[in-house]
Amino acid sequence: MKKIILLVFLFLTTSCEKNSTSPGESSCGCQGSSDNTSWTFVANEGPYSGESYVSMIDDRGNVFQSETLGKIVHAVEVYNDKLIVSVNGSEKVVTFDINEQGLTNPFEIDFSGTPPREIEVVGNKAYISCFGDSDYTVYQIEPGFIKVLDLETLAIESTIEVGIMPEGMLYDSGYLWVANSQESTLSKIDITSSIVSETIDVGKGPQNLTIHNNEVYVSRRWYEVYEVDDAGLWLDYEELHGSSMIAGSEIVKRDYSSGVVCGGSVLSFNDTVYRSYSGGISPLDSELNLETVGRIGNYDIDVYHVEVVDGFLWLGFSGGSDSSYNELNGSVKVIDPSGSERFSFDVGINPGDFAHWSK
Repeated sequence: MKKIILLVFLFLTTSCEKNSTSPGESSCGCQGSSDNTSWTFVANEGPYSGESYVSMIDDRGNVFQSETLGKIVHAVEVYNDKLIVSVNGSEKVVTFDINEQGLTNPFEIDFSGTPPREIEVVGNKAYISCFGDSDYTVYQIEPGFIKVLDLETLAIESTIEVGIMPEGMLYDSGYLWVANSQESTLSKIDITSSIVSETIDVGKGPQNLTIHNNEVYVSRRWYEVYEVDDAGLWLDYEELHGSSMIAGSEIVKRDYSSGVVCGGSVLSFNDTVYRSYSGGISPLDSELNLETVGRIGNYDIDVYHVEVVDGFLWLGFSGGSDSSYNELNGSVKVIDPSGSERFSFDVGINPGDFAHWSK
């Protein structure tokens, strides 16, 4: 039986700052105003071994920082007036009630032994991808799971075994597609029966998914290992990237050359499929090549995560590290459909996911 812990503290009790496209900051109250109409939530993964939190941006551009929620706040998702947060390193999911002024009524759900990753909401259920054990390395060999969380009762109602290290998910027409990142496969789940109806080979390292014109697009990232020590630790390796597309029975795969840095995002924006690439996003042609014409964003740091939020493009950037190798806070750039930057916000370390709530 899963242990569920009810927490009684009020969530928003820490400092906040206001950020905009103009220089300068101003202090503000730590609780949103009663006439605020929206929140955009940012999952800050934080340093690998440290604490992390959620940033909250209100409709005036004020940025609020939550209390720390544990290690590796990996994903956020909104269901009605509820926020769902996966805390990968602390092996738990936390839910909150959302209102104009912030978040209340935190509720913890224990995921011990199956660290949660991404979240996909379908109806009144949250499908949460989980690693198969607590070994936070690239060496995992155990199959992972999709845990189905009932968002009315906050109880885990079922568990579905999938491939190794499941990451991104996509729901379409009664099926949940799951990217098994330590394999070369997608699991296609019939959510009515909770059965994996098909396993599809799409190439090494599938990460995230999007759909466009009934075609499923897949971002991929994997490692080629050239030398290991006696204990099996990697001494010489390379991170590589690619994309895939499923169009009916046809599967197109494209591996990019060494040195191409894409991150893990793929998305549909302005009726075009884009792949995260270097300091922005680039369109994919019919053969999944990265096009230079139509590129959006040309920042001098690699994009960490990209997502479409309320019709705008949100790009998350890591802040790098200081001379002592301490990771620094990151930033978020908001780009409108014309490709112009509209806002810039300072957030936490490694902003890796976004979710939006409107009153």
